Amino acid sequence: MEMCTLEKRGNLFILTLTGEDDHRLNPTRIDAIRSALNRIRADSASHSGCVLITTAHGKFFSNGYDLAWAGSSPDKIRLMSSTLRALVADLISFPMPTVAAVTGHSCAAGFILALSHDYIVMRKDRGFLYMSEMDIGLKIPAWFMAIMSCKIGDATVRREVVLQAKKLTAEQAVKGKIVNAAYDSAEETLKGAVELGEKLAKRGWNGEIYSENRKQLYREILDKLGADEITDDLEKVAIATSKI
Repeated sequence: MEMCTLEKRGNLFILTLTGEDDHRLNPTRIDAIRSALNRIRADSASHSGCVLITTAHGKFFSNGYDLAWAGSSPDKIRLMSSTLRALVADLISFPMPTVAAVTGHSCAAGFILALSHDYIVMRKDRGFLYMSEMDIGLKIPAWFMAIMSCKIGDATVRREVVLQAKKLTAEQAVKGKIVNAAYDSAEETLKGAVELGEKLAKRGWNGEIYSENRKQLYREILDKLGADEITDDLEKVAIATSKI
């Protein structure tokens, strides 16, 4: 089963999570995304003046970790965490601007995936951003917190996301300065992402310099990606899995 596609459209690379499922993040899907990113990296001539857009089919951008796949297996749980952390590191070091076109629900680790992009655009008519850990009884790992601290500047909004498990609509997320723009449909959202991407691509920035400056900007996140203290808490993960 194909997990994602990669299309080159002018100076834009459009990576799409395929299928009508909820795009749960397990190692197979994450590896497919990383493989697509590596294909872009392999062509050094495409690094400058280009932009990556990540989007998805169906009603979910991503519904988070594939806890049902991991079950109570310590090895699977640790692998799921380590592969997502590697993907986040890839995005932070990626040699071009990145845009998440969120055309459906983006929950928990899926929310983190969206936040790992430089810009987010989102559809108004369906979908919300949701950090579900409070509702399913899971502690949020320090590296998730580092991403949210860097990407959600308003402390009140961050408290609502983390401690109230608030489901943010696109318009609320724009107001909270998490999302850059909101659109009326999935089609308009992708169109908006393409317009933003073309605007950024016209700047012609050097990709390697862009990568280095982003890594400095998000040094706090990179410093936390080496470990995940939550993956050893198997009992709580098992409880959360039972609630799915």
